[in-house]
Amino acid sequence: MPIPAIRVSSISKIYRLGKKEERPATLLQAAARFAASPVRNFRRLRSLTKFDDAETAPDILWALRDVSFEIPRGEVVGIIGRNGAGKSTLLKILSRIMPPSRGHAEICGRLASLLEVGTGFHPELTGRENIYLNGAILGMRAAEITRKFDEIVAFSEIEKFIDTPVKRYSSGMYVRLAFAVAAHLEPEILIVDEVLAVGDAAFQQKCLGKMKAASRSDGRTVLFVSHNMAAMKSLCSSVIWLKDGAIAQSGNCNEVVDSYLRESRTSASPVIDLSGFDRQNGGSPQFMLTEIRFLSGLPIFHTEALSVQVGFAAGADIEEVSVGLGFSSLDGVRLLTYESDDPGQRFAVKKGERYTMKFTVDAFPLPPGLYSINLGARSGPMFGIDYLPSVTQVDVVSGKGTQTHQAKGGAGVRLPSKWINS
Repeated sequence: MPIPAIRVSSISKIYRLGKKEERPATLLQAAARFAASPVRNFRRLRSLTKFDDAETAPDILWALRDVSFEIPRGEVVGIIGRNGAGKSTLLKILSRIMPPSRGHAEICGRLASLLEVGTGFHPELTGRENIYLNGAILGMRAAEITRKFDEIVAFSEIEKFIDTPVKRYSSGMYVRLAFAVAAHLEPEILIVDEVLAVGDAAFQQKCLGKMKAASRSDGRTVLFVSHNMAAMKSLCSSVIWLKDGAIAQSGNCNEVVDSYLRESRTSASPVIDLSGFDRQNGGSPQFMLTEIRFLSGLPIFHTEALSVQVGFAAGADIEEVSVGLGFSSLDGVRLLTYESDDPGQRFAVKKGERYTMKFTVDAFPLPPGLYSINLGARSGPMFGIDYLPSVTQVDVVSGKGTQTHQAKGGAGVRLPSKWINS
């Protein structure tokens, strides 16, 4: 029986909410702490030996719970699930960024992962230097990296900036170079998170094509996480659906994706706290989206007025910020975006302050159906500072003018809206 590329056995990951793990600086400090608090340490040791006691502990969060699966060599496998389902935690365990609380994972082959924008890049080094740095981390020799160098740069389409420090790159440029390095330095296993969502549509298609080719012609294993169900169906042979940290269903791609989309058809809350969501685009500490509030209530009525308020917090002074609210089909196709991108609608934020922005549209154009909401923010015309795909699904129902007003989606159309800094 062939050895699988990835074997995950009963992995669980728990977090203790509201507490930081304190580590003593020296062995003497550790001994003093143990002697000073024998009861506390006895309870801690007991919790480690009786893992199931965490089941009823009120301050324990199960990010993953007894997850097991195998991925054969040369397969392209997708992982889907709503925000907070445990997808990013699983990928970080497989990438050896964090250990599991219980269970183990076996990785058979050289692995490259693309989990966040700029992961593994040194900001002070140039694009050229980071290519060689990443290659060395993957175990490549300098001669091997040089042989692939021109191909990497051509794929990334950032030739003019290859000798510029990457700290000056936009998020899109980061993604282009990071994916090009990860895909061309010939890892046997490639792990790609939703980070590709910050790239433009043409580059996303280019990356999907590269992953298909790597699997079919080179026999590489690809683990792909995305909220784009159309990309899942076109790329993956099988899918694992995570729900509340456990596997809800796995198997044939079309069957699992269809089950996931059917369950997604639930009524959304008009107020959604975003602070605990997995952040795409790195979740910059300079800026963080914190809340979305549907002021006009839910469901949304086709052809009638819509009013939405977005909350955010600033961790730095930023001169020009724009906020965007996008609507996508459940298979991930962007249909339209409302964005405060006009020069008169961009605004400045101050470090430590919290803000809200309200936008209104007189006649919501999308026809009745279920849609996914995406939120993002940019600094200036290009640099992404926060991005949250698929924060919720909302129902659009027939309104007063449904028979006379139809919207054509699929092209990511931007429509006029009024944004007010409230």
